[in-house]
Amino acid sequence: MTADPIQQRNAELVILNKVAQTLNAIADLDTLLQTVLDQTATFFNLETGWIWLLAEDDVAKHYLAAARNLPTGLDQRPEKLEGWCYCLSSFREGNLAEAANINVVQCSRLFGLEAESDYLAFHTSVPLIAHGKKIGMINLSSRDRKQLSASELQLLHTIGDMLSMAVERARLFAQQKSQGELAERNRLARELHDTVAQGLTAVTLQLESASVLLEGEAQQAEAYVEKALALTRHNLAEIRRSVLDLRAVPLMSKTLAEALTELAQPDVTVTVIGEHKPVPTRIAMGLYRIAQEALTNARQHAAADEITLDLKHHSKTIELTISDNGRGFDPEDLTAERFGLVGITERVNLLTGQLDIATAVGQGTTIQVTVPLESA
Repeated sequence: MTADPIQQRNAELVILNKVAQTLNAIADLDTLLQTVLDQTATFFNLETGWIWLLAEDDVAKHYLAAARNLPTGLDQRPEKLEGWCYCLSSFREGNLAEAANINVVQCSRLFGLEAESDYLAFHTSVPLIAHGKKIGMINLSSRDRKQLSASELQLLHTIGDMLSMAVERARLFAQQKSQGELAERNRLARELHDTVAQGLTAVTLQLESASVLLEGEAQQAEAYVEKALALTRHNLAEIRRSVLDLRAVPLMSKTLAEALTELAQPDVTVTVIGEHKPVPTRIAMGLYRIAQEALTNARQHAAADEITLDLKHHSKTIELTISDNGRGFDPEDLTAERFGLVGITERVNLLTGQLDIATAVGQGTTIQVTVPLESA
């Protein structure tokens, strides 16, 4: 920022206007946070930044909501971003009401990582508060030791106030959207049940009656009827499963981590990094179904007695890994329907993700799915 008071004021008005336009133009919370973080860091010539948000349903929980050029020590170790830190604890206890400079020595997350923190010297913490309610915090950091001035901190505080109101608005919008999606899922489930499922049931009854009436020379015809019956029963089962998938909504009132833990049952070891970070519904449902299929494969087909499920949030991606000590299979035979890999592959493709499978006969299987959060 320039030292000339008039030019400095004009520059402040420009960034405030730019942020305001962003807040008015973007409804998606993740995109909104990332854009404002980038704009603010660029304006202050600060290379690194990240945003914490307190969980909407429990302010005792928090998650990393956006990040920019995270230090190597944090980017490659997402577990370091778990738990509380000096700044968040101060904020939660009411000791951080305004933007403030924090020395790197005081940052419990960076402390001890000097060699891996790209030599960050300090960071500025900006509280996010809307209508007296604590929302979260912005951290901006620099590699030099120049701390921000009082006027710069005041400008950051103003940006924080604007962002806090936008976060509240975006969350309300997301709630309304989620309720609309749930209503549409229920409508589709009813239509499937009332039309396709009932139609297939009627066809099954007709084929069963024809099979009983067939005698003598009609053995060939009876074979076709039996095949048609088998296909119809299979498709009817699939339709009923789809209806249950639509109606059950296993993620309703649960986070992805909670739903996966419940799905895993006591026989699976579950590890989650970033459990409080919300995941877009489409991605969460896709990962849940992938985990469901993979766990079924491990239990029923691979005869595994040791299974692990790991869910790890990164700043731009989410990673699901399921490993078992079962019988494994030939990795060249990925189309074998008995392993359920066709469905898993289709779901990963729909999420524009990456699927990696490590297996060999008699050596267990590891399925790793990496999905970009930006595609949501």
